[in-house]
Amino acid sequence: MKEKETERLKKLKEFESKLYDNKIKYIAGIDEAGRGPLAGPVVVGCVIMNPESFIEYINDSKKISETKREILYQKIKEEAIDFSVGIVEQEEIDKINILNATKKALTIAIDKLNVKPDIILVDALDKIDTKGIPYISVIKGDAKIYSVSAASIIAKVTRDRIMREYDEVYPEYGFKKHKGYGTAMHIQAIKEHGICDLHRKTFVKNFI
Repeated sequence: MKEKETERLKKLKEFESKLYDNKIKYIAGIDEAGRGPLAGPVVVGCVIMNPESFIEYINDSKKISETKREILYQKIKEEAIDFSVGIVEQEEIDKINILNATKKALTIAIDKLNVKPDIILVDALDKIDTKGIPYISVIKGDAKIYSVSAASIIAKVTRDRIMREYDEVYPEYGFKKHKGYGTAMHIQAIKEHGICDLHRKTFVKNFI
């Protein structure tokens, strides 16, 4: 591993290292994917990493290519003590709004863990139901904290795979390319074909 990458990872693990030094055993990192798209679910990833884990190139999922994310996803799964995802579909997003849907997906993810964390580190969210587990909300946590970066990759890859599957059902929208985000291509497809069951009606009202 290159020296520069080693130093970057050490810095990424500093926050958790202090918690481990204070005898905290299980730290869960949490992050979401899919708050902004016009279609598809919001997905929350939750990961308890092995304290010794030191996976090269782990970072905020937005800073990594799709190909590299898939490779890192497999490594994270192999090295994680436990991991889970919470998914809330577009119908629910329309009913309760995207912020509440994200919080609900977070609670679902925590519920699905087999190992109960001692503390949760979450990217930017507060006023969340963590089932009584203490949590720390960190702005841009996905770029600052190792386990939150890992969770961002789990969430992003899970959601991208879902959207690629939906692309086979609704090929006219190009979900495989833009994953439901409001690209010019996607908006043009909505104008040509109308919306499908996958679209968040509260998000696309300006385009129909």
